Amino acid sequence: MQTALFVFLAVLALMHLVHLVRYRTRDDVPRRPSIVQLGIGFVTNFFDTLGIGNFAPTAAAYRFWRVVPDALIPGTMNVGHTLPVVAMAFVFIGIVEVDGTTLVVMITAAIVGAWFGTGVVTGLPKRKVQVGMGFAMLVAAGLFVMAHYDAFPLGGDALHLSGVKLAVGAVGIALFGALQAIGVGLYSPCMILVALLGMNPKAAFPIMMGACAFLMPFASARFVRHHKYDHRAALGLTIGGLPAVFVAAWLVGSLSLTTIRWLVIGISFYTGLSMLFSRRGTGCDADRPDAET
Repeated sequence: MQTALFVFLAVLALMHLVHLVRYRTRDDVPRRPSIVQLGIGFVTNFFDTLGIGNFAPTAAAYRFWRVVPDALIPGTMNVGHTLPVVAMAFVFIGIVEVDGTTLVVMITAAIVGAWFGTGVVTGLPKRKVQVGMGFAMLVAAGLFVMAHYDAFPLGGDALHLSGVKLAVGAVGIALFGALQAIGVGLYSPCMILVALLGMNPKAAFPIMMGACAFLMPFASARFVRHHKYDHRAALGLTIGGLPAVFVAAWLVGSLSLTTIRWLVIGISFYTGLSMLFSRRGTGCDADRPDAET
């Protein structure tokens, strides 16, 4: 199953590149990204590979440095981050030995939730859902701190799910996939879900990266077709982001289980607080303003 996933990811990456070339216009003159644009790509994708998310810091950096007009930020981020996210999926599916059936079922469920659940959840009160999920993330993080000190039984080190746990995992991640449309990211809830089901927290990385890697080429396609992105800044995200993925993935792969659990706790607290205080939307990660996708 790993091989099939790799083939599909390669096809999606190629499709993305072909799309970029096909919809180029005479005005799209290739320009070398600036140091700032490359730096934003490296830093944001480094933290995205750790599971923190890249859209919120990218948008913040673009606004702070005035790199990209606000109207083009969603498209630039979708287009520029696509190949780094695909690279993350390649890396983590290769280095984290999650059971093939579990991996395929969870990734497929996230994709199905994102594609078919969006129409349902977009009618929900966005801010109330964000606040509810924010509090849930903080509670989950607190439980993991308690579990770390043996005050609460939680977690595990399994790399596969079956039966009821697999069904619960599929339903849960399908819901998270759908909730992306109204401002709830996939990464942190996926980490919590995986740990609650007794899996090794590292198992969340190929699942969440794989799900987003299958979604992002389609999300970015609309922006490419309508030329709603900054070509130079998007190239900076891609070129700067690709090496950051491999550096951060090596770091994650070398961390102990205890350190990974503390990473999950930290990310959960960060995401929970971000949801409570943020008023913008999310995509595959925190604060993604991509209402057009």
